[in-house]
Amino acid sequence: MPDRLAGKVAVVTGAASGIGRGCADTFAAEGATVIGIDRAECDLLDEASVNALFAAIGAEHGRIDVLVNAAAFAVFDWIEELSYADWKATLAGELDIVFLATRAAWPLLKVGGNSSVINFASANAAHALEGSPALAHCAGKGGVLAMTRQLAMEGAPHGIRANTISPGFIRTAATAQHLAADPAFEQRVLARNMLKMLGEPQDIAWCAVWLASDEARYVTGADFPVDGGATAW
Repeated sequence: MPDRLAGKVAVVTGAASGIGRGCADTFAAEGATVIGIDRAECDLLDEASVNALFAAIGAEHGRIDVLVNAAAFAVFDWIEELSYADWKATLAGELDIVFLATRAAWPLLKVGGNSSVINFASANAAHALEGSPALAHCAGKGGVLAMTRQLAMEGAPHGIRANTISPGFIRTAATAQHLAADPAFEQRVLARNMLKMLGEPQDIAWCAVWLASDEARYVTGADFPVDGGATAW
């Protein structure tokens, strides 16, 4: 069904690469007007910059129909090696980055009365993968799950739906570093997957298209694992 997002104004953070890029490209192909944001356009952890950016979006477009919070940053290390600074940086890069963009977008999401916030948790919020030093990342993504349920409640009276997608291991430039650092890591991932393959950004983007579309008008406060069955055991 082409043009599933025709007429919608969609803001995608982290749009220069990975899952964000996959969502931005697919949304545009489905007819949305896409405003892609990445570090080159805005420091999404700077409150004043985020507020100014969304004010400019509001001045140009008048509303936001879809907000995709794909931008994220995390430091992966074991607890004995993980510094407090890296712990705090990861929580900011997983949680603050979603909070600041969503708060700035909220008045514009309320305008249309039929809008969608799509956040990204992770399979790591549901299970610990052996060999993955992801303590801070797990904590951050667990927080995204809880934050999104609250956003769903606060948004419901305004016609704002809020949901999470929980990707499994997705091939991106960032995750390629994990595969290169530990050649056995891919096999550990596949051992947990029911589907014996790694995901691609497009696999996540199609779920996001559905959540952004009017097809999902009765869906809020939910989490959608797109992980090859890794968390279904």
